[in-house]
Amino acid sequence: MRITFLGSADAFCAGGNHQAAYLVEAGGSACLLDCGATTLGGLKRHGIDASRIDAVALSHLHGDHFAGLPFLFLEYIYETPRTRPLDVAGPPGTAERVSTLFQTMYRRTGMKPLPFELRFAELLPQQSRRFGTLEIHPFLVPHQQEEMSFGLRVAAVGRTVVYSGDTGWTDDLVTQTNGADLFICECSYFETHVDYHLDYPRLAENRSRFACQRMILTHLGREVLARRDQVEIEMARDGLVVEL
Repeated sequence: MRITFLGSADAFCAGGNHQAAYLVEAGGSACLLDCGATTLGGLKRHGIDASRIDAVALSHLHGDHFAGLPFLFLEYIYETPRTRPLDVAGPPGTAERVSTLFQTMYRRTGMKPLPFELRFAELLPQQSRRFGTLEIHPFLVPHQQEEMSFGLRVAAVGRTVVYSGDTGWTDDLVTQTNGADLFICECSYFETHVDYHLDYPRLAENRSRFACQRMILTHLGREVLARRDQVEIEMARDGLVVEL
C-alpha cells in the first residue's frame, strides 16, 4: 500500500501548502481520500497521472475537502480524456452538492453530460464500501452539527490506514486506530482549543493510547507550523510518500 500526501494544510493553505488530499494505492486500485480545491495542482506537482484514480472518498462536505472535484472533472473532459467510470463516495447529500458546485463554477460545462460515468455512492456510519481492492469503513467524528463528518478506515492487501478527516477529540479515534499501520490525523491548532478540530497538546497527551504503527499529523494550521520545533509527533508535508 502506498499513500501520497497531496495536501497537508488546513483550509487556509497554511505555509503555502495544499489542502486535504491523500492518494491511497493498493492491489491495483487507487482512491483519493478527500479532494481539496488544490488537488489537481498537487497531482501535477508530483507527477501523478490523474487517470490513475478509480474513486474519491470524501470525509465531509467542506470546500477544502471536496472543492477540487470540478477541476478533476475538467481534467478528465479536456486534458486527459476519461472514458472509464469514476466513483465518488461521501456523506448523504454528496451527489447534489458536487453537481451544484460544478454547475456553479462552470455553468455550461457542468450542465452537459460527462464523457465518463460518474457513480455516486452514499457513505453511512459503520457501513463499509468496497472500491476495487480497497475497503472503506466510515465512522462518525465530531466536526459538524447539521451534517455528517466521517473518519475513514481503509483496508487492502493486509494493510490498514485510518484518516481522521476533520474532527474534535473523541475516544473513538483510539478505538478505530487500534492495530492500524498508519493513522493520518488532523492537527489544526496549537494554542487554540475548540470542539470541532484537534490541537497538538491534546494529541500529545493521548499519544500513548494510540496502538497504531505510525501516526502522521496533517491539516496543519499556522499555529502548528510556527511551533514545529515543539511537535514530537511526525508531521506531514506535501509530496510525502508512505509505503506500507
